[in-house]
Amino acid sequence: MRDWLIINGKAGDGKRGESFWKTHLNAAGMHDFTARDLTEPGWDSDICAGDRVLVAGGDGSVNRVAAICVEQKAILAVLPSGTANDFSRNLGLPEDPAELCRLVASGQITAIDVAWVNDHLFLNVAHIGFGTFPAREASHGHKRRWGRFSYLFTLAQQLGLQRGIHARIECDEQVAEGRWLTIAIASGAYFGGGHHIAEARIDDGHLDVVAVRQRSWLPLMFIFITTRLLRRTPRRHDTVVHFKAPQCRVQLRHEHTLTADGEDMGLIADVFAFTRRGVLKVLCEQLTPPQPLMLRKQRFTPSDTHPMAWSSSGPF
Repeated sequence: MRDWLIINGKAGDGKRGESFWKTHLNAAGMHDFTARDLTEPGWDSDICAGDRVLVAGGDGSVNRVAAICVEQKAILAVLPSGTANDFSRNLGLPEDPAELCRLVASGQITAIDVAWVNDHLFLNVAHIGFGTFPAREASHGHKRRWGRFSYLFTLAQQLGLQRGIHARIECDEQVAEGRWLTIAIASGAYFGGGHHIAEARIDDGHLDVVAVRQRSWLPLMFIFITTRLLRRTPRRHDTVVHFKAPQCRVQLRHEHTLTADGEDMGLIADVFAFTRRGVLKVLCEQLTPPQPLMLRKQRFTPSDTHPMAWSSSGPF
């Protein structure tokens, strides 16, 4: 078994680089590891089953390393160094670097889910609609200056331009069809710099599909601010649809951009996503066991007066 330290110096604000993490890892008792740069060819060529792979970077970097860990059956450790760091939130990792490195050195391992959308691995969320704009158009300068609030600037700029997308969403026997502003397919509970989906987990064997119907920009901005920035749960209404299932399919009338963990996957009209339970081993404390799911199987059409689809107690 070997320990690897994978660095992406281009992620986040650049302050948590190789020397930063080596100092904290050494203090935690870890001295024997091989450092590699994620931007260099062949960084993953020698990783083997059972190796511990420590990745210092943002969610995009973690995604790339996680794919190798699943393929090689290696163990992933996350040293959050990016802008959003949603995957570390899903794992409940300590924010203090010294405490985090002590946890990594302790060797505690747990198994979590990994999801795929159109054969592309993702850990946090896949987006269709205006949820793709932050990943595609938030500037690097905004990210450095404003952190996760950079996404709000981009959303505010683009929200008024959206005409909505027509799509049919199928999650097992749960179906909703109509015009949407955004559709999010989440593997865990956090995405978009801390946006939280209530009752979602990264180890429950289910995807959480959250879709927002087309509405005027003012109530949508209110929902965005109260749920994402103020951490409040909105009232139940027909604006938000929430499905929970191991797999889902989204059929679009026209091609639209799909992003997965911030990566632009191009224009796509047919989206299929699924999750595999417990296929990625990570260095973190054991997660609290999930509660039994209370699912409702309902079918809705565009003609329904109240086109809601609730599979749990709330949309976020």
